[in-house]
Amino acid sequence: MTLNSVTEDFIAHLRGVLPEAAFREVMPSYLEEPRGRWKGRAGVLIAPGSTEEVATLVRACAEASVPVVPYGGGTGLVGGQLSPEGPVPVLLSLERMRAVRGVWPEENVMVVEAGAILQDIHAEADAVDRLFPLSLAAKGSARIGGNLATNAGGVNVLRYGNARDLCLGLEAVLPDGTIWHGLKRLRKDNTGYDLRNLLIGSEGTLGVITAAALKLFPKPAGEGTALMVVESPEAALSLLSMARDHMGEGVSAFELMHRAGLDFLAETMPDMRLPFAEPPEWFVLIDIGLAKGLDPAEALEALFVEAAEAGLVSDGMIAQSEAQRQAFWEVRETIPEANRRIGSISSHDISLPLSAVPGFIDKGNAALRELGPFRINCFGHLGDGNLHYNVFPPKGETRDGYTGQRDAIKRLVHDLVHDMDGSVSAEHGIGRLKVDDLERYGDPAKLAAMRAIKAALDPKGILNPGAILKVLPDRQ
Repeated sequence: MTLNSVTEDFIAHLRGVLPEAAFREVMPSYLEEPRGRWKGRAGVLIAPGSTEEVATLVRACAEASVPVVPYGGGTGLVGGQLSPEGPVPVLLSLERMRAVRGVWPEENVMVVEAGAILQDIHAEADAVDRLFPLSLAAKGSARIGGNLATNAGGVNVLRYGNARDLCLGLEAVLPDGTIWHGLKRLRKDNTGYDLRNLLIGSEGTLGVITAAALKLFPKPAGEGTALMVVESPEAALSLLSMARDHMGEGVSAFELMHRAGLDFLAETMPDMRLPFAEPPEWFVLIDIGLAKGLDPAEALEALFVEAAEAGLVSDGMIAQSEAQRQAFWEVRETIPEANRRIGSISSHDISLPLSAVPGFIDKGNAALRELGPFRINCFGHLGDGNLHYNVFPPKGETRDGYTGQRDAIKRLVHDLVHDMDGSVSAEHGIGRLKVDDLERYGDPAKLAAMRAIKAALDPKGILNPGAILKVLPDRQ
């Protein structure tokens, strides 16, 4: 089936079936991605105000074989929200669908529409003394529909899991315009195939998520945060094991950071206060949440003492106030912005078996040193094996002079990850950036099953064509 570009006649048809409030001007911000590498296109931007309006739009696009690109907060880093080539699509924004449909604190459940901003969901949960633990640097603009569509990870996966683990039910519009009413608040539902988990992580290629039932959690009675200097990633891994022995599931986050992150912050944001007078080579951020009667500061101090005696840590600081906790986290959450300002040659969102992380870092750094004089900022969620392993030009130079080496760098890193039984996409998804990587490293049986599912649910190929799977030639 051949896809068709948006035309003036098609826009006129949409104006006849959708309210005027659904039509938005296509501002440049809708056609850009955070790293500035691609530009998208859109024949029209539609922001429906209800699930029924989403269904009307998708049904019209299916009948006319016009592609639809769902758009959340635009914070995706693999190009899933952009269509740089092929037939000009409808851009479907969920920005008007932000309602909280219900909160059940006694059930630890909240039902929200897909356009709700993650930070606003945090505030709604906090208002009923509950926690929604999905958290990432872009929480102020990321929308929950996009978080679910990409199965977002973030800093609390170690304790609470990915977005998939935080969702009980979904409402979604399927590629023919049918509404799937799967918005249940059930913890157990064994009634056939799990469409919820099929749509989560599908990046808008199998359906458009319009609402979700989210899991909430009791807020920890006491929270604590510490920065600890470690000798190496191997020492950090041993410290993680020790921390979990001490506090079990009380360890909410365990972030590994390298000196390069602090150097980049100093270079791009000189007014920002950094925690160390002399940046250490490696350090970790540990965040804990404990039950009543347990003192987080005492627990972190006991951990530090034992770790120091074992030779795992050489220095550290424990936050003495909520303001200091936030200052520690600000360092971690601002590193991606510093990276963006420096401008990476090639960025990699990878995961590895925990015990393989130190070996990967050693091998990857050595191989890249042979390839060129690059700076490497390796940081990320060590607790769940997810590293952001990003390669930058030498200080004083820009990535423009190294674009010819980008493919070689990515191939080197991803080949090593694959050889060590890791994944070339840990939490960012496939989008359009990693379609070839999925073809290269993906299991053939899995790829065949994915293509069969896509063909069954979206036979015309209208939903986000070119994301995750290559578009077949007869659909161009």
